[in-house]
Amino acid sequence: MALMTTTKKGEFVTLTVDDLTRAIRNSIDRKGMPEGEARQMAQHVMNFFGYSERIIDNILEPEDRDAFYMLEDSGLLTTEREETTLYDGREWRIHYWLFKKEKILQLAGSGVPSCNPLEEDASSVYEEVPESVWRIEEEEE
Repeated sequence: MALMTTTKKGEFVTLTVDDLTRAIRNSIDRKGMPEGEARQMAQHVMNFFGYSERIIDNILEPEDRDAFYMLEDSGLLTTEREETTLYDGREWRIHYWLFKKEKILQLAGSGVPSCNPLEEDASSVYEEVPESVWRIEEEEE
């Protein structure tokens, strides 16, 4: 299972079960988690999201919500809420869970590609300039 999504910078990335597994294992609080257990948790979470970028909190059972809170504490998930006014005037809040894609990709070791493809080569441009160009020669009077 994989989720095609965009990052905050507008880049298209694919978030996979393998990415989420590595991120869970590499997150600060989950360092000692065995590979199989991390993969099982990653698959479980990805099954809730399917191909969506966010899910509504109401679909979670208490045990699942505990796992989501644990991943939120590790920086892999976040929440957001929406407020709406019902016909009778009452306020209604809807809570959602979202992946923190950049953090997951960072912890997975995938990294997020640079938004400027020239940034990677920028440092090497100056290395190619001969040393003599950098020296300031004093003019003779």
